Amino acid sequence: MNTLKVGVLLVALTALFIFVGDAVGGRGGAMIAFALALVMNLVSYWFSDKIVLGMYGARALSPTDAPDLYRLVERLSERAGIPVPRLYVVPGEQPNAFATGRDPAHAAVAVTAGLLHLLDTEEVEGVLAHEIAHIKHRDTLTMTVVATIAGAVMLLADMARWAMIFGGARSDDREGNNPLVYLLIMIVAPIAAMLIQLAISRAREYEADATGAKLAGSPDGLISALRKLEQASRMIPMQASPSTAHMFIVNPLRGMGGTLMSLFMTHPPIEERVRRLQQMRGSEWYLGG
Repeated sequence: MNTLKVGVLLVALTALFIFVGDAVGGRGGAMIAFALALVMNLVSYWFSDKIVLGMYGARALSPTDAPDLYRLVERLSERAGIPVPRLYVVPGEQPNAFATGRDPAHAAVAVTAGLLHLLDTEEVEGVLAHEIAHIKHRDTLTMTVVATIAGAVMLLADMARWAMIFGGARSDDREGNNPLVYLLIMIVAPIAAMLIQLAISRAREYEADATGAKLAGSPDGLISALRKLEQASRMIPMQASPSTAHMFIVNPLRGMGGTLMSLFMTHPPIEERVRRLQQMRGSEWYLGG
């Protein structure tokens, strides 16, 4: 299902680029946009994880740098039945984490310095288990591709803005340049970016929470971690791109309160995630040994 979803998203990206290219530059613009879309598709698949890690200045950790952290990752990976992912630390005081990579054999888990300072061992294990669950479910390819696509869609809005300012170059447009087309693209592109992120169902977070709790052997560490992370994310700002916000275990962006805005959040409410995890207590679901 995730492979199909990625394919649909890549096709949608290509179609969107061609549409905007045609609106801005006519047939020639459409051809250029098609070529750019092909390049973007290849980059999204092969290099999106490196792009996201680079965006946040993530530094690779070796087993000698963080032996306890590596032992946790190795144990959880063994229980999940996947190769041990690469481990990175992101500078910054907001506690958060994300996983990336096109498949379990090329996966990475990144945690912020603030997370390592705030959480205890059980809570860190819960967070790592959640991220490894994403890798096990092969969510990470979809998540990283969507991050690239959402950024590209925002770039389209900028293209339309500059085209409207300087005038388009539609040599094959019998009706001439239409500023309303550019204005429409400027309005629709950010909405499209949001919808692309929402295409990654919030259900994947619930699934990663449940599988992570099973991998850790208890939901308690993840429950405690989510509560701390939610509170800290509201108090400590993070220079995060909206196009990658969906990748983090909790939303790194502030100011998203309110019932209406919650409908457009890429993460389900922490209270609901905690409630579902609490229901797992006492059940026969433990994975591993």
